[in-house]
Amino acid sequence: MQLPRAFWALHRQYYRPYQRYAELQLGDPGAATRLVHQVFMDLATHWDQLMEEPNPATCAWSHLKQCIADELRGREPAMAETAVFSSVARVALESVREQFAAMESKIGLYPAISRLPDRLFDVIVLRHVLGYPSDRTAHIMGITEATVRSHLGAARRKLERDLGLPHAGQEHR
Repeated sequence: MQLPRAFWALHRQYYRPYQRYAELQLGDPGAATRLVHQVFMDLATHWDQLMEEPNPATCAWSHLKQCIADELRGREPAMAETAVFSSVARVALESVREQFAAMESKIGLYPAISRLPDRLFDVIVLRHVLGYPSDRTAHIMGITEATVRSHLGAARRKLERDLGLPHAGQEHR
């Protein structure tokens, strides 16, 4: 069976971000590669149904997330513990250093990120940890850029609350 060009376009656009995201979650590059390969095999197998969905990118992202959850089988995601997370996060967070400087030190930014609700977590990881711009993050998740911005703001506020930091807009007294 020959797959349609649209499948290969989806594969080119999403394979690398999916693999990087899965690696952060699983903490194992080989397992991440195998999992993402299986995700794309599943998408190919059910291509016609995927194309009937109102937002195929959202469905593909949801399938990746479900496969990761199944692979973890109740284990905690490895993100906060993986060496790749630490090295990538430190570089990616440079662009938001002022906002996260206090959190990044000894008060547990990475565990706090891992406790964010699913959508907020995904946006923070894709945008600030893996370094994708907002428009690409939106595209990967199958949501709008406005939703990405909204999730980023909500995540920032939740992290500030959870870590006992003053809101970025509050004056220090």
